[in-house]
Amino acid sequence: MTLDPKESTGNSLSAGLCIAVLSSFVNGSTFVLQKKGILQAQKRGVSYLTECVWWSGTLAMVLGQVGNFLAYNMAPAALVTPLGALGVPFGSLLASYMLQENLNVLGKLGCVLSCAGAAVLIIHAPKSENVSSRMELEEKLGDPVFLGYLCVILLLLLLLILWVAPVHGPTNIMVYSTICSLLGSFTVPSSKGLGLAAQDVFTGDPSNQRALCLLGLLLVTLASSVLIQFTYINKALEHFDSSVFGAVYYVTFTTLVTLATAILFREWSDVGAVDCLGMLCGFVTVSVGIVLLQVFKEFTWSWNDVNKAPRKKD
Repeated sequence: MTLDPKESTGNSLSAGLCIAVLSSFVNGSTFVLQKKGILQAQKRGVSYLTECVWWSGTLAMVLGQVGNFLAYNMAPAALVTPLGALGVPFGSLLASYMLQENLNVLGKLGCVLSCAGAAVLIIHAPKSENVSSRMELEEKLGDPVFLGYLCVILLLLLLLILWVAPVHGPTNIMVYSTICSLLGSFTVPSSKGLGLAAQDVFTGDPSNQRALCLLGLLLVTLASSVLIQFTYINKALEHFDSSVFGAVYYVTFTTLVTLATAILFREWSDVGAVDCLGMLCGFVTVSVGIVLLQVFKEFTWSWNDVNKAPRKKD
């Protein structure tokens, strides 16, 4: 009995969607666990590398990246990447418990908006992919537009890492979050490309040597990008609130990764105007929810304040 191609694609999409949601929850816990380990290490006056909590956050990050790798190879990147929004409210709930960070009414409303926006993104995101083989991937990687985009990203990374980060990194949250987000332009396409290249490596096709070279190149790119991201995420957590960094990182990462995958994989070419508008509305809803969740977290407003009668003016 043969499986219908459309049914097979639907099953792969559903599996990728489920893995992406689970990975977002795992990734949402990483910043909190690592921040907890860093705070404990600072309190004891030792390196955070000696803290088991920090290592548990690191393990969660690895598991989350493995889940993302699987999800990116089962579903379009434009669908998987925005679902990271679900990790932000989960991380905030965890931070309110583990780090005693404030979660007020506006924060809870932000959690609801983030989840609602993620649902809208799922409904309107591209359901099919235009790059489904190694040959197509090689053709896209050689596209002058994508190569030009990568050159711009590399120049920005060199500028930020060598000159801006040493001076302004500890005082400006956008520096570290931008570095990590720009690296996403390498990690996500590499993750997706690895799955396509691996399909040809273990076959008897004469071109499998070429596929092996591509696999090695993508693997080195992915490993280097993840290690640099890992370094700057921990630098950010040493200086900034984990929830605020997670929120800013989500918005910048999603924007840049969606741009990179749109240029490389052309997943948006078959998406209609209504779905594009739906994706935009979903992303804006998620972003507003994250802002409410993080920016206004220090407000002491509660439901009891709604029922308070306004003071009479003299």
